[in-house]
Amino acid sequence: MDARTPEATEASLSHSEIRVIVTGVMVAMFLSALDQTIIATALPTIGGSFGDLENLTWVVTAYLLTGTAITPLVGKFADIHGPRPVLLASIGTFLIGSVLCATAQNMPWLIVARAVQGLGGGGLIALAQTIIGLLIAPRERGRYQGYFAIVFITSSIAGPILGGFFAEHLHWSLIFWINVPLGLIAALMSDRSLRRLPAHHHPHRLDILGAFLMCAGTVALLMALSWGGTEFRWFSLPILGLLALAVLLWVGFAMRVATAAEPLVPLAVLSNKVVRTGVPAAALAMGTLVGLSIQMPLYLEGVMGLTASESGLALIPLMAGVVVGATGAGRVMGHIAHYKRLPILGLLAGIAALGALALWPLGLPIAVVGVAMAITGMGLGTVLPVTTVAVQNAVPLPQMGTATGVVNLFRSLGSAVLTAGFGAIVIGLSGLESSALLERLLEGRAQVAPLAGAFRFVFVAAAGALGVSLLAMLAMEERPLRSGHPPAPLPE
Repeated sequence: MDARTPEATEASLSHSEIRVIVTGVMVAMFLSALDQTIIATALPTIGGSFGDLENLTWVVTAYLLTGTAITPLVGKFADIHGPRPVLLASIGTFLIGSVLCATAQNMPWLIVARAVQGLGGGGLIALAQTIIGLLIAPRERGRYQGYFAIVFITSSIAGPILGGFFAEHLHWSLIFWINVPLGLIAALMSDRSLRRLPAHHHPHRLDILGAFLMCAGTVALLMALSWGGTEFRWFSLPILGLLALAVLLWVGFAMRVATAAEPLVPLAVLSNKVVRTGVPAAALAMGTLVGLSIQMPLYLEGVMGLTASESGLALIPLMAGVVVGATGAGRVMGHIAHYKRLPILGLLAGIAALGALALWPLGLPIAVVGVAMAITGMGLGTVLPVTTVAVQNAVPLPQMGTATGVVNLFRSLGSAVLTAGFGAIVIGLSGLESSALLERLLEGRAQVAPLAGAFRFVFVAAAGALGVSLLAMLAMEERPLRSGHPPAPLPE
């Protein structure tokens, strides 16, 4: 077992060697980041191709669900075996899922294929963050944010544009075929660069039962959110039964966490004051971001009257705002003592922008909507690096991969639940049958008042989620970032 601290590791590698490792990780990270943005603008076209809008959110939530379940296991695998073999296995699984998605013949096939893809993609960003946590001390980590800014700027801008272009002018399957050459490049570069990373191996047990309980509970909740108000009435027996099953499974998961020798989400990590407040702040911010990125194309195409390609361009302010906020916060937090102030101000600005959209969901100029989305994105972006670095700073090295996995577990869970919840609001409150809504989207009819009314409540729900994230951020303990000191002691 290698117990070297990030500070010692950074000292043993030159800046150029660290940059090589970071570059290899960036390519793998780009693969996952691009897939999260490229599909958004193609969703209406995919629904039209299969004649199924009701289950369209499952194309996203299936990916998020399996990615959620696998994330903490990937973190533990990385702690046990080192990140290189786990990252390569994740890339391979992601590519298999991508091919299955590209060859899908119907919506159920595509949903299952996206679930396979999520098993691979779910671990890529978590592993990248774990590797950076092993390499670089928290206080110095901000200087590497510029590299990751390149990844997210490229994927955030190119993804929606490529997705809309492929869907409108070529074929939606190309959004999955493009992953094959990118994945092969990522595997080759990651394999070479990560051979330079010193070994970090720590013994852990895998909690398969805990992962099953968490995954099954999430499936039950997402099915209730997706079917409520569409397939069944909200207070019908099937929906109430699914909600009851979700509660039962999550109670079982909580009992597993409390009694297992080494649970999926360790109590030693959850009892940390920084973790138990930073994680919900990150989960709600990321959930809002993913939910908006998936639902906004429906708003832009169905209410604003844009085409798929135009909606891809219109999503750029949201995505670029996230990059600006995340990059700025990452660079600044290592140089100021009260780094929480950045996400607090960002969340307040995001809540205000979403409040404006909720007040005027219909009739605003596209430029005003773009500014509101940019402000929201910047606010969300400030939360992500601050919570990740704060959590990593608060745990000892043997728990680095596990703690990072916990952050990404709940970020993915928040993304899955809020995406399904926003989708339920759109379908349930638009007053339109799914087939009528799909027809209007594909015909490019603008100013659909019922849909605009539904999105009023989507924006209200998003602002509410950011409000809870703000409360969690206010409660998070602000510990000094380490620089040249041993890892944090075990949590109280």
